[in-house]
Amino acid sequence: MSKKLLYNLLAVLVLVSLVLAGCAPAAGGDAGEGETKLVGISMPTKTSTRWISDGESMVKEFEAMGYDTDLQFADDDIPNQLAQIENMITKGADVLVIAAIDGSTLTDALAKAKEAGVLVIAYDRLLVNSENVDYYATFDNFGVGVIMGSQIEEGLDLKNAEGPFNIELFGGSPDDTNAFYFYDGAMSVLQPYIDSGKLVVQSGQTGMDKVSTLRWDGIVAQARMENLLSAYYTDKRVDAVLSPYDGLSIGIISALKSVGYGTADQPMPVITGQDAEIASIKAMIAGEQTYTVFKDTRELAKQTAAMVDAALKGQEVPINDTETYDNGVKVVPSYLLTPSSVDITNYEKYLVESGYYTADQLK
Repeated sequence: MSKKLLYNLLAVLVLVSLVLAGCAPAAGGDAGEGETKLVGISMPTKTSTRWISDGESMVKEFEAMGYDTDLQFADDDIPNQLAQIENMITKGADVLVIAAIDGSTLTDALAKAKEAGVLVIAYDRLLVNSENVDYYATFDNFGVGVIMGSQIEEGLDLKNAEGPFNIELFGGSPDDTNAFYFYDGAMSVLQPYIDSGKLVVQSGQTGMDKVSTLRWDGIVAQARMENLLSAYYTDKRVDAVLSPYDGLSIGIISALKSVGYGTADQPMPVITGQDAEIASIKAMIAGEQTYTVFKDTRELAKQTAAMVDAALKGQEVPINDTETYDNGVKVVPSYLLTPSSVDITNYEKYLVESGYYTADQLK
C-alpha cells in the first residue's frame, strides 16, 4: 500500500470518529452540550429531618434527569456552608441550589459563581443582598403564616367565643427572611383579635425583634417558654402559642409539661408548628401539639429540578411570582407552592396515604 493511500485512509478514519463523537447525546441537557452537568446542592443542616428529605429528594429528581449531584449539609455553620459552596464552584458545578443558613452571608460566593457562569437557585430561603440569584423556589411563606394564624383562630373559636384568651408568640430565626413572612402572615390574622382584647399577650412581647428564635433552636424556645410561664403565668393559663416550626413546638411543649400542662385538669394550649416532622406528628397523636403546616418537600424538589432543567436548556423557566421576593438588590423570579394545614383529623391523608411517611414511622 502506498504512503499516499495510507494517509488518505487515516484521514477518513479520523473524520468518521469526529462525526460519531459529535452525534453522541450529552447527559443532563440537549444533545451536543458536552459532558454531564453537575448540580451542587447546599443544605443548611441535618438537625431537621425536613432538610435531609429535601436534599435526598433533589438528588433523586436531578439524577433521574441525567444530572450529576453534589449534596452537602453545612451543620448550621456559616463558614462551613461558605467553604462547601466555594468548593462546589471549584469542582465545576454548573448549578448551585442553596438553602442558606443566613441568606445575607454568601454575597462574595455568589459573585464567584456568577463569574464562573453558574446558575444559582435560592431554595426555600431567600438569598439576599446579591444580584447573582437567578431564581427562587419556595412555598407561599406569607400564606404559611396565614395558615398558622387561622389555626389559632379555629382552635380557640375566636370568631364565636367571648374570650379573652392568653397567647404567647414565637418567631423564627432573624437571619432567615422566611421567618418574617411567617410572622407577618400569622399576625395578619391574629392582630385584630389582639387589638380588640380578645387575645392578650401577657408578656407584652410582640414583634420579631422580641420573639425571634436564633437558628430555629428548640432548646432556646424551651428556655424562653419556661421564662414566660414563670414570669407571667403563675396564676393564669396560656391558651395558645404561635410557634412557626415543629422543632420549636417540641421545646415549647416540654416547658409546658414541666409545669403541669397536658393533664385533664390543665389541657395543652393550642400550639402550631411547621414542617410536619415526625416528633410533632407523634405529639399531635398524643394530644400535645394541635397543628402543623405541611410543605411537601418532594414537590419542591421536583419544581426546583424543573426550573434548573429549563434554564440550562434555554427554555422558559416556570415561575409564578415576580413581585414578592425583593432581596434588597432585585426582585427574584420565584415559584411558590401551596402549603397545607395538618391536624389530628387529616394527618393520615396528607402524610401516610401520600407516602411521605409510613404508618410505622408515626407509632
